[in-house]
Amino acid sequence: MTGALVSTCELCAHQATPAWSLVFQGPLLRVVRVLDAPEFPAFYRVIWQAHVAEMSDLLAADRQHLMDTVNTVEGVLRTSLQPTKINLAAFGNMVPHLHWHVIARFDWDSHFPQPVWGTAQRTPVPAAVDRLIAPLVEVDARIVAALTA
Repeated sequence: MTGALVSTCELCAHQATPAWSLVFQGPLLRVVRVLDAPEFPAFYRVIWQAHVAEMSDLLAADRQHLMDTVNTVEGVLRTSLQPTKINLAAFGNMVPHLHWHVIARFDWDSHFPQPVWGTAQRTPVPAAVDRLIAPLVEVDARIVAALTA
């Protein structure tokens, strides 16, 4: 199933925003790196293009494509950054547009082991982005390569 774009939905907007950087654009979905959470620099979203709220709104093949993409992004983050854990989340409570969060987590990050939406546990020094073992533009390029292979 597909849904019409909704002008009031922040995820229906396909243009670049200060909140994210477009990494990959396909006909059915896109991958963005979240920019407005600097304490979690390796925070990505896989966003379904059409405005649908739930996984069950998709045809089986589309659900598989979405989950394959989530898995690919996770795999690139694991091999590129060697995080302590990958968090996957698909809440949609605030924005009822189907999307998955794929977040590389580290034992030194500000909230670990709490969720990124939880209470901060520490202030990482040096800054989080400076502690990553690979530049994020390189990670972005690896995601694109993996999705277009």
